[in-house]
Amino acid sequence: MTILITGASGNIGRQVVQQLSSRGAAVRALVRDPSKAEFPEGVEVVQGDLLDVEALRRAMAGVSTLFLLNGVVPDEFTQALITLNLARDAGVERVVYLSVIHSDRYLNVPHFAGKFGVERMLEQMGFGATILRPAYFMQNDLTIKDVVLGHGVYPMPVGSKGLAMIDTRDIAEIAALELMRRDASAPLPLQRMNLVGPDTLTGADVAEAWSAVLGRPVVYGGDDTAGFEKNLQNFMPGWMAYDMRLMSERFLSDGMNPEAGDVERLVALLGRPLRTYRDFAAELSASA
Repeated sequence: MTILITGASGNIGRQVVQQLSSRGAAVRALVRDPSKAEFPEGVEVVQGDLLDVEALRRAMAGVSTLFLLNGVVPDEFTQALITLNLARDAGVERVVYLSVIHSDRYLNVPHFAGKFGVERMLEQMGFGATILRPAYFMQNDLTIKDVVLGHGVYPMPVGSKGLAMIDTRDIAEIAALELMRRDASAPLPLQRMNLVGPDTLTGADVAEAWSAVLGRPVVYGGDDTAGFEKNLQNFMPGWMAYDMRLMSERFLSDGMNPEAGDVERLVALLGRPLRTYRDFAAELSASA
């Protein structure tokens, strides 16, 4: 039985491929440019993207389980629906979908609303699916490490409600375990799973973690979402920067908090503790 990974060359997708390969799964990776793909031996690489219908048809042939991961792009929702329809046409019944926590609450945030729409389609199309809903990725903070290390400021406007930040390595391992669980059985009922880290952190908490790691003061830069959008415009399209601003405003008003039992369920699934933000900061500092 073959598991198809979309978004296979990205940060999470690449790790999911590695996790599955290390467990002996038959993996097919969908990538735009196979010449740049570096996967473990035995991984089948297929060229294409989520708007290339014929390439997707070829990629779906003989697939038992689909990992649907698509990036934050203007046509994200269209990409997902095309992929799900083609999966159904090919007889794929099992899906693990990477959504986002509170997709049903942050409905004014474009990429959250799109992901919630995909969740609804998975339900209505009758897939046996696990919908993974991760909170804020710790690795988002790779983009601001120079500000923290060089200026002693944590600049992400994450607010005071708290975000249950999770390491992408934990996300990838959980996704791989779910893919293998679904692939090994008849289609199982749809379920949603919040993916959270062990701690729910405010902006001040994150600054304190960095202070402890670096041995010098790091302060929280505050809740300036307009300034955040302006800074993002230096390296991403304006529509995406605005999308990220809307998300950060919901951080301030709502936070990203786990539900009762989320952490314990993930620890039991992994058989080990979840990675902490302080450990992530220490690794990032050591590699700088």
